[in-house]
Amino acid sequence: QLQFTESGGGLVQPGGSLRLSCVASGLPSDYYNIGWFRQAPGKEHEGVSCIGSQDGSTYYADSVKGRFTISRDNAKNTVYLQMSNLKPEDAAVYYCAANPPYTTVQVMCRQILRLGSWGQGTQVTVSS
Repeated sequence: QLQFTESGGGLVQPGGSLRLSCVASGLPSDYYNIGWFRQAPGKEHEGVSCIGSQDGSTYYADSVKGRFTISRDNAKNTVYLQMSNLKPEDAAVYYCAANPPYTTVQVMCRQILRLGSWGQGTQVTVSS
């Protein structure tokens, strides 16, 4: 069973940066598309960014485009989310998840397609 451990969250001032890490275990993750999702208090999960397994294609939500960068290191079974110019509205619990490469990363992120349950996530707080 593929599981993820997210880390790297914390408290940052508006305009600051964080790098989130998502380490996969249980199965090799290089077959799967991987995505970062977030959930703010009282809101539904939102697809932030997804990256493809086959061609490294990427998708970003409009709200983070130009500020966030997703990358993956298959040798380390790890996917990263570099977040810059953080805004208060980016505050949320961030989760990663996998989905087979049967759909595009855009569909995966927009429709919150994923295998299994959400993990523990990592909290990002943006406040001065």
